[in-house]
Amino acid sequence: MRVVVVFKDETDYSRTVLDFLRDFERQTGHQLETMNPDAPAGVQFCSVYDIFEYPTIIAISDSGVMQNTWRGLPLPTINEMSYYVQ
Repeated sequence: MRVVVVFKDETDYSRTVLDFLRDFERQTGHQLETMNPDAPAGVQFCSVYDIFEYPTIIAISDSGVMQNTWRGLPLPTINEMSYYVQ
């Protein structure tokens, strides 16, 4: 399972996302993957999974199938997210 947090730096919500990422790692010991939607790989990723709102957190199976998605604020709870991180 892959969990990706898609967000832009230096936005009004970026501090919230960075705090969430730090707290998630501290509480679970797992680091979530981040992606900038303006980077070339991010543009392609967002196109494939129809991501147009930021921040978006997406859980993807090993075969590339979207399992769950959370768009915008508020972010999901750490308990919700830890289910998807192995």
